[in-house]
Amino acid sequence: MPAMRVKFIHAVALLLPLAVGTNAFAADPIEAKAKVCTTCHGENGVPQLKTTPVIWGQNAGYMFLQLRDFQSGARKNELMSPIAATLSRDDLLPLAEYFSKLKWPNLAQPEAPQDVAAKAQAAISSVGCIGCHLDHFQGDGTTARLAGQQHDYLLKTMTDFRSRTRANNPGMSDLMNATSPEDIGALAQYLAALQIDQYLNQGN
Repeated sequence: MPAMRVKFIHAVALLLPLAVGTNAFAADPIEAKAKVCTTCHGENGVPQLKTTPVIWGQNAGYMFLQLRDFQSGARKNELMSPIAATLSRDDLLPLAEYFSKLKWPNLAQPEAPQDVAAKAQAAISSVGCIGCHLDHFQGDGTTARLAGQQHDYLLKTMTDFRSRTRANNPGMSDLMNATSPEDIGALAQYLAALQIDQYLNQGN
């Protein structure tokens, strides 16, 4: 297991007794609970692990559903599942809304080469990605923003949908099973480099 991942697991292990061993965590304001999230998701919104998603500026409805699914076990993760278990159901939406209001970080990921971008755009057209994630991949409501997300996270989560290792969205699993691993790789590279914040700020 990579050293950085071991470090995060150790940090979560230290935090959990504070959250579970007493009821103080349940009484903390959302801002205090959000500090626990910075261990993995970053104090400035940039996660340290490449397979950890950006959550600053992510759509609130989508984050609420993911927290709910981590809590119920519909979505599993060795770090997120125990953290979600410490939250009350009433915390989930306020916590999602807290992070949704923060500024999405610019990870400055490299643009996909022209041939990779063309392959990704063909897959997008075939699968119909913009039907849910919208034309700039900004998502909306309960649908995730994909533009500018971490490359390795995008690749992993699409692959996990394809293998049904991530099982909390059967529709996505069906779509990824209709998408080749090569196309998934192209999609991850293309989506990771998309910069859309100027468009969003203009409200167009």
